[in-house]
Amino acid sequence: MKPLLLEEVSKRFGSRQALDSLTLSVRPGEICGFVGGNGAGKTTAMRIGVGVLAPDRGQVLWGEAPVGRLESARFGYMPEERGLYPKMTVARQLIYFGELHGLSHADARGAMVRWTERLRITEHRDKRVNTLSLGNQQRVQLAAALVHDPEVLVLDEPFSGLDPLAVDDMSDVLREKAAQGVPVLFSSHQLDLVEQLCDRVSIVRAGRRVACGTLDELRPAQASGQVYVEVEGAGDDWPAGCAAAAGFRAHQQGVLVDLVAGRTENDLLAEAVRHGTVRQLRRHVPGLAELFRDLVEPVGDPPADGSVPDDSAADGAPTPGKARTSDLDEVSA
Repeated sequence: MKPLLLEEVSKRFGSRQALDSLTLSVRPGEICGFVGGNGAGKTTAMRIGVGVLAPDRGQVLWGEAPVGRLESARFGYMPEERGLYPKMTVARQLIYFGELHGLSHADARGAMVRWTERLRITEHRDKRVNTLSLGNQQRVQLAAALVHDPEVLVLDEPFSGLDPLAVDDMSDVLREKAAQGVPVLFSSHQLDLVEQLCDRVSIVRAGRRVACGTLDELRPAQASGQVYVEVEGAGDDWPAGCAAAAGFRAHQQGVLVDLVAGRTENDLLAEAVRHGTVRQLRRHVPGLAELFRDLVEPVGDPPADGSVPDDSAADGAPTPGKARTSDLDEVSA
């Protein structure tokens, strides 16, 4: 398996700079989370990564080769806006997508059977997509991205609208593909899932990457000396006179204290009990949501100048196949 690399990629829609020299890499066998605020450029970057859009500047590499039509045919892409044909049955749709990616009819049918069983949608094979719940449509969309056994997997908000069982199924599939050496890139606003699943996380703001690494690498060095404390009956500024506290700030229902070098939690506890009843005292380890808030500033509203927004479809065509919806609705009727 080979890594996927977006190198110094830029893209503009009218007056809006969607991506600005963005570099992003996904290693073989790695699950990489791609997070950012609304309009930060995630969808544009992913579309460029799989060849749906062309960059204005920069390049996309798979291994050492630029990604062209032949290379992108080996990719599995799950768009946020479902790229499914609503009047086609699940089975015919998945077979069609498999054939679009070069599978024989027999192989495409076998893959359809395998993935509908794996994603627990066998009872829906002969149903039209527009009759399914949103969660089951999401399962079909994942099957469409996997039906040709892709060597790269790119998923845009794959967990959106899923119930807990479907989230578990989706998570298991991502782990399985990574274990096979597939580079897996997915975006999500559900940062708890990103934190649980991902080996590394890339954070983007206003089209630029602002951080990339493991959670331990993203955590600031000073976080290792922070302690969260809740003291019932104490004033908000109780750590101000504590010899163990180098600084503090309000956090949730308590305070986050920076320990003085050489001091421990026990030193802080001995001082905290003099101010009230200690309800919680623990080392503070920032999660992804907190790191995200620290790194990402709110992005303004999309421009009203007619430029294409980042998270909306550019051409109205379902992404997994290049044919138009109207061409295929009649075929499946």
